[in-house]
Amino acid sequence: MDTPAVVSRLRAAGCVFAEDEADLLVAAASTPAELDSLVERRVAGLPLEHLLGWAEFHGLRVVVRPGVFVPRHRTEFLVDVAVSLAPPDPVVLDLCCGSGALGAAFTAAVRPRELYAADVEPAAVECARVNLPGARVHQGDLYDALPASLSGRVDVLLANVPYVPSEAVATMPPEARLHEPLVALDGGADGLDLARRVAAGAPRWLAPGGTVLIESSERQAPVLGRILAAAGLTSGVHESDEQGATVVTGTAEI
Repeated sequence: MDTPAVVSRLRAAGCVFAEDEADLLVAAASTPAELDSLVERRVAGLPLEHLLGWAEFHGLRVVVRPGVFVPRHRTEFLVDVAVSLAPPDPVVLDLCCGSGALGAAFTAAVRPRELYAADVEPAAVECARVNLPGARVHQGDLYDALPASLSGRVDVLLANVPYVPSEAVATMPPEARLHEPLVALDGGADGLDLARRVAAGAPRWLAPGGTVLIESSERQAPVLGRILAAAGLTSGVHESDEQGATVVTGTAEI
């Protein structure tokens, strides 16, 4: 099967970027039979990144395995905001890290003194350990996964928590809702259940002047700002029209 045939099959299946995907699948396949298998699985709805074994994020190729949340390009804005706010030589925590894409992208821009990551999903933790060599990657439920010695020392807390309201998960593209873990998508009734837990625990873990950064929707941002303020943090909202991204920050007092 040649590239035009791959493009035709992908386009017929509704792939918006059929030409780009075809080039990637052709490059990934070592035999015609492997290419046919990759195209067949893509047409069936498997995420392209799971088939390739990697996702492009903030200029990096991040290992992404089946069953692991695929980092979204809009979340690159969270990394940009974090880099702009980070002090020199920071201690960094990538919470709800998934593949570790945020930690990897931040480290490529600013070398942290120490890098920690945590996720509840075993498959995600395995990916993060590949993508974050030298980092301390832990498995567990949010802050429960972390060593007590990290308390009060985090300068930059990256938190790409799930923020899709439960009733909206069913409207997500099939490649997300069928092939990514529900725990990485479902944010509860208003989408902010995990964000509330992150905000509530952040003051214990942040260093003086440290900042937690949480991605949200534009609609959720004012509510999330109030949640962070109620936790004793100074909140701020950062938006990128170009990337369609919103990041809410909470900064601890110095």
